[in-house]
Amino acid sequence: MIALSVAAALAVFILYTSIAGAGTPQVLPSKLHQYAGKPVTLVGTVVSSRGDAHSNSGMQFVLRDPQDAHGRVMVVYHGTVPDPYKVGRVVVVNGKLSDGRFLAQSGSLSTKCPSKYTPAKPGSNT
Repeated sequence: MIALSVAAALAVFILYTSIAGAGTPQVLPSKLHQYAGKPVTLVGTVVSSRGDAHSNSGMQFVLRDPQDAHGRVMVVYHGTVPDPYKVGRVVVVNGKLSDGRFLAQSGSLSTKCPSKYTPAKPGSNT
């Protein structure tokens, strides 16, 4: 009886943290204005990029919604840039929207690898 009570309490806790309590929201550039000033995980396709992520002004790039051309935001980023980063790639970065620009947390930039999510070509052994 005690074991079942503990298991039930643990299940409720896990369910609560997975649904309501854990992490930051993951948003697209078109929805970012709704979260101004709040920490979020931004997901978007790189449209343009300039600057150096290790300079005082940082690297600046524009993200748009991955499936839609609507919604764009300028991102300012300092830190390590992943090797696969380039224009046209879907990236994920953490930070906050401030004065119309997304100020990214240093070192939070990562890329999504499209080859992992596309179906294998017919006749390939992978």
